[in-house]
Amino acid sequence: MREDGRVPEIRQYRAADREQLARICLLTAAVGGDATGVYSDDALMPEVFALPYVEYAPELAFVVAEGDRVLGYVVGVADTAAFVEWWKREWAPGFAARHPSPGAPTGRAPLFTEAQLIEAGTAPERMLIDELAEYPAHLHIDLLPELQGQGFGRRLIDTLRAALAAQGVPAVHLGLDAANIRARSFYDRLGFHELPSSRPRTPMLGIATSGTAGVNG
Repeated sequence: MREDGRVPEIRQYRAADREQLARICLLTAAVGGDATGVYSDDALMPEVFALPYVEYAPELAFVVAEGDRVLGYVVGVADTAAFVEWWKREWAPGFAARHPSPGAPTGRAPLFTEAQLIEAGTAPERMLIDELAEYPAHLHIDLLPELQGQGFGRRLIDTLRAALAAQGVPAVHLGLDAANIRARSFYDRLGFHELPSSRPRTPMLGIATSGTAGVNG
């Protein structure tokens, strides 16, 4: 229970949550902080790291919510290779039409350049890591600052891991911004380990889908 007496709950994603997911993605995209105005179009980050997932696999999207207000989410796909093929066929053409070229620089130092984000939206092959046979699923998770440190990150990941395990998926992976030291500490406590494809600037972490780990994330 939070100080105001309300109790956020984890539930399945609903189509009505879409706009709030996009907003949370943007508000947490700058090393965990607000990326509003970093790019010429605030839709870029959500259209690469959040919205394709709820379009493709809404059954693997879960939110922390107080009623209709969403405070955090985890999204994932069970088969990254199949997701890449769907992305190229169904998502990339519309993304390219909406974002044909990088906009004018905003003057803020981005995590990615706008050109890199546009490339990520049109060339999903970046997700085909060497360890896909062992770790076929991948995820993204974001929580608003007001919800962090209360165990909801752990609970969201455990919820997704259980859903993946129920589908027979053996393991899940994620990519991490090396500058986000707090996030790396969280994943280490949760039991994620570095994969062979991990690099100092682009850590790649994996974990089995079965089982849970105790952590106050």
